[in-house]
Formats: sequence, structure tokens, C-alpha cells
Amino acid sequence: MKRASWVDSITSAMLSDPKLDPAAMGELSRLDETLFEAWNLGENIVLAWTLDDAELRFLAVRHYELLEPQAMHRDSGDSRPDTHTFIDSVLAGSKFVTGGDFERLRTQFGHGARIVRAKLGRYLSKHRDLVSVLVTRYSVSLVRERAVVLIDAVNFSLYSPLEQVAMLNSLSYSVNSAYRQLAATDVQINFARTTTGDGFYIWNRLPTIEANIALYKLLLLILADNAVAQSRARRFPVPRLRAAFHVGEHYEFYQVEALNPTTFSYIVGPVTIDLSRFLEHALPGQILLGDFSIAMRDPTSASESAGSTLDFISRTAVLLNDLQGLGVANDRVANIRCYLTGAPDADGGFAVRRYRLRDKHALTHHVYNAKINIHLEHGEPIFLGYQDKDLHPPGEPPLWLAGE
Repeated sequence: MKRASWVDSITSAMLSDPKLDPAAMGELSRLDETLFEAWNLGENIVLAWTLDDAELRFLAVRHYELLEPQAMHRDSGDSRPDTHTFIDSVLAGSKFVTGGDFERLRTQFGHGARIVRAKLGRYLSKHRDLVSVLVTRYSVSLVRERAVVLIDAVNFSLYSPLEQVAMLNSLSYSVNSAYRQLAATDVQINFARTTTGDGFYIWNRLPTIEANIALYKLLLLILADNAVAQSRARRFPVPRLRAAFHVGEHYEFYQVEALNPTTFSYIVGPVTIDLSRFLEHALPGQILLGDFSIAMRDPTSASESAGSTLDFISRTAVLLNDLQGLGVANDRVANIRCYLTGAPDADGGFAVRRYRLRDKHALTHHVYNAKINIHLEHGEPIFLGYQDKDLHPPGEPPLWLAGE
């Protein structure tokens, strides 16, 4: 049985002119076959690669060796935390390493690693970035400080299977429509998504603060499209959504489909776990943001400093004018305002309220409640999320969890 090729999809994503001559395609296809054999249907992970004269060298490691590199377990089990730190540093680093680092990795993994060799052709010598892209399809990567969105349909399990299909199609349309609108603007877009059964994880593959902001803009447009669809629906079951946005780290990998690694990735890690815990507590229609720290670049000095969730929202709010004029359900955005809610203070403003959640494992998470107001050029305004006074009615028990 011959496996399918997906070299075309990789070159299209990497090159401005994806039309390659037969010789270049031959080089890529031969390298792909070499990596496929080393991968062996997911038994091995291609950890890193390097150059040695005119030869490409790849380090293939059994998947279980990621947790048990031989050189770090020769003495005692006390080194396990250091083992995880070491592995994470490798997975978070570049797939291309120097010859010296390559040898050190090979030594570290001992008999669990093997070297795979391939000839460096004329085309790949000019496009070495494609080698790393190919390697990621047969590897695992750790990505830090990347924003991820989780959206799910409220009470999804209470609907019939046919209604569930219709709801997921409706949600998928809102995602695709929002993506199309945002793609029309000059923002960094390379979105990916994976289903959770009753919703989606969505992330931007580009690891920059601008990409994280673009993802938040996408979330606003998705929720706006869904809200309009809900207001117009009569019999069609448009899902009511709840959503969470967080920044953290996760592992990205490609699963096996028949004889191929999939062409789209999956993610798992602290950020996805946190998001699912957030939505366990979320009210229908609520929008939550995690309490995160992220490197933010000063646009005037180009210097970087650590920013909080509040800093991120402040930076994003300034850039929401970019969404003016974009289409939402046969209308256009006039303006958008987003903010984190809190109790009024003595000066006429308000103090942002941070909430403490305790999950089913007795672990603590901190979140913020977000409010989004979208005014359209012709239609009724769209108000998303809950105001603080809605969550904390005066003289009544809090509708939601008590704040800190």
C-alpha cells in the first residue's frame, strides 16, 4: 500500500512560489521518504538534525525514550526532574543543531538513539528551513508563551446527535467566516484548530505577541458571528458558546492516519489543561482570560519586558480599530470595545477583579472575566460576556464565584 504525499502542502506554506521543478520535488520527496522510514509509523521521533559536509544527519529516538534518556538514569531516580527539564529544552529548541550538540544528544540518549543519513542536494542546500519543517512532521515540539483559545457549546450533550452535528457545523462556519474576514487585514495569520468534541482549541502557529493579539481578534469575530446567528435562528440549533483565552506552553505533535503523519497538528500541555478547567466553571455566554505573563515588545524602543493579562488587553484594545469595516453576518463592524470587568471604585473607575477557581483536582487557577461590546454599522449592537454587576448583583449572593 503506497502512502500519500503531502510535500506540496509544506512547500506551499513555506515558499512564495510553491511551483518547484521536478529535481527540487524529487529531493524533497526522497528526504520525506527517509524521514518516514525513520519515523516508522510513530514508533520513533525525529528529534533533531544537523549538517556534516554534504550529508544531512537526523537523530531518531524511540518515543518512550523521551521520558527515559539512558545517560540521565544510570545512577538513581533522583534525576527525573532534571530529565524533564532537559527534554523540554530540546523540544523547545531549534530542530537544527550544531554538530557538537548533535553528538551530545546522541550520547545522552545512548542505545535508544540512532542516526539516519541523507544526501544534501542542490535545492535543499538553499532551502534548509524546509528540512526543519519536514522534521517537525515526524517530531514533537514544545511551544512556550503561545496563546490558545477554547470554545465550546453549552449543554452540548443534551442535544440529539443530528442537532450536535448541526451545532458543530454552525460553530465551524463562524470560525471560518471570522478567519476569512481577519485574513483580509494585514495581520499575522497562520491559525490551526483541533476539535474537543463539543468545540475547538484554536491557536496561531506564529510565536509572536502580534500573533497572540491576532488570535484574540479572531475570538472576538467568532463570538460576534455566533451571536448574530443565535439572534436570527428560528429552528436551526445555533450553539450558545462559552470561551476562554490563555497564554502558556504546550506540546505540538502530529498523529498517525493510516500510513501517514497527519498534515495538521495536535496540542496538549499546561495551557490546554488550564483552559478546560476554566470552562468547567464558566457560565453560558461567559468569556474568561487566564492570569498569564508574556513578553511584550515596546513599539517605540523595541525593548521587551514581561507583561500581564491586563497589559495584554490594554495593548489589544488599542489595536481593535483594525477590525472596523470587517464583515459580521452581512453587516460591518463600526467599533469594538473589550475590557476586563471589576467593581466600581471611589474615583469613578473600576478595579479589575481577579477570580480564583479550584478544579476537580483541588488545583487553583486565576482568571479574569471579559466583556466585549461590538457596534455594527446597521444592525443592533452585540454585547458579549457578563458585566461585573451581573455576576455580583447588589444585596444578593454572587451569581458566579467570589473574587479575590
